[in-house]
Amino acid sequence: MINYIWFIMLAIGGIVGLLSGNGEAISKSIIDSAGSTVELIIGLAGLMCLWCGVMKIAEKSGLTEKIAWLLKPFLKLLYKDASKSEHALGAVIMNLTANMFGLSNAATPFGIKAMEELQKQNPHKERASNDMVLFLVMNAACLQLVPSTVISIRAACGSENPGIILVPAIIATGCAAFVGILFTKILEKYF
Repeated sequence: MINYIWFIMLAIGGIVGLLSGNGEAISKSIIDSAGSTVELIIGLAGLMCLWCGVMKIAEKSGLTEKIAWLLKPFLKLLYKDASKSEHALGAVIMNLTANMFGLSNAATPFGIKAMEELQKQNPHKERASNDMVLFLVMNAACLQLVPSTVISIRAACGSENPGIILVPAIIATGCAAFVGILFTKILEKYF
């Protein structure tokens, strides 16, 4: 449906632009935006490679395992059923740790594995368990210690200080995660 909406908006914009005599301006803006898009993607690819390398070093050095070890007692309190399975809790921890470092593409396989493991613990297979809902909420509002994607986009767009958003990002995502966990725990008593 969204494809149709975008097509209609672009078609109407193009037709109005051509009828008003701005065909040359439309052509120029299309070419300019296509060129700047390619530049942005190339810049992002390089920065994402850098951040993925840094995060791989953090993984190989054991930093992510240390953070996972610190999170484990806290997550055992939050996840009632998952705490009974080392595989489920391990996948949840690895997903959340990867997300904290801004590696959402590395976190995706762990997230899928975590949901599969949580489904194994689920007594009602036709609906999501409380642990599955909590995991989804924590994944959506995950605390970001290093928002590498946003920093990369800011750097690719020429920001003077792309990392200045670090503290605000930690505060915002921390508040979102806290509120998400709080409401999930409150609502799971009623549903």
